[in-house]
Amino acid sequence: MSSPRPPSSAGSPTLDEVARVAGVSRATASRAINGGERVSARAQSAVDEAVRTLGYVPNPAARSLVTRRTDSIAVVVPEPDDRVFSDPFFAGTLRGVTRVLGERDIQLVLLLARPGPSATRALRYLNGRHVDGALVVSHHRDDRLAEHLADLGLPCVFGGRPWTGGDRVAYVDVDNALGEREATELLIARGCTRIGTIAGPSDMTASADRLAGWRQAIAAAGLSDAAVEHGDFTEASGVVAARSLMERHPDLDGLVVASDLMAAGALRVLAELGRRVPDDIAVVGFDDLGVAERTTPQLTTVRQPVEEMAERATRLLIERVDAVHGSHPMRVIIPPTLVRRDSA
Repeated sequence: MSSPRPPSSAGSPTLDEVARVAGVSRATASRAINGGERVSARAQSAVDEAVRTLGYVPNPAARSLVTRRTDSIAVVVPEPDDRVFSDPFFAGTLRGVTRVLGERDIQLVLLLARPGPSATRALRYLNGRHVDGALVVSHHRDDRLAEHLADLGLPCVFGGRPWTGGDRVAYVDVDNALGEREATELLIARGCTRIGTIAGPSDMTASADRLAGWRQAIAAAGLSDAAVEHGDFTEASGVVAARSLMERHPDLDGLVVASDLMAAGALRVLAELGRRVPDDIAVVGFDDLGVAERTTPQLTTVRQPVEEMAERATRLLIERVDAVHGSHPMRVIIPPTLVRRDSA
């Protein structure tokens, strides 16, 4: 049996040539190349062989018209760019996302969507279906992204529980309340009786849940819950919050901090004040993304597996994109782990 003739044109092989070599219609060749729907096994095999023989490369734009897919997903972050590129939480998230997308040869599109013009542009881009789905992380109460994306009908998954619209979208989260409760209980077990906290931003569910966990443990032990300050999950905000907290409550013997970066800032303040950690005041953070091992002393903290969470959220998003029909929102809650080091 003679081998198929090479393409007649001097340029790149065309879909018509693939169809001719495979002995099928142009429409059948197109369907076989772009997903195999309504194509017999014999025709699929013939087209596959013709593609290999001719070295045919499908046109991405034409393929998109057939499949209605862009082979890209957006990671939407409602934060300023300097925060995204400096916080280890976002670095870990992007590592987890790209690891999964690389397995499927899917492109990542990063959208920074702070409230205002950038958020409007991001929503307009998503509404234009330039991506197949969206993964949203570090969202805030007022951005209402869950509701906006649910209204668009775009497959989406949230990293963390949304403030509103959580019944309409899928999300992957760590059990923030449990993690902060266990951190507080550790200090109570050490004998601490005057325990303060530096909570995160009041417009984020992770902050609210961690603060709730601290209050639960404090109430169960019959202790005062008056020593509360808020930061924004940055080291600088931890410095400001710790100074304010120690001015108002100089007798604190325990401190639970809602992120390791803020805890690093708090440790600097305690060192300036001459408070020994953990002898005078024990400190526990939250995250365990590398910062805790670089502080002095090394920080006892609550580990949230950010890369694992990002991987699971990305796989869940791909499942929703691949679903022929709409799927019900799914919630995945991952347990945290308390990591003991030197600060408590």
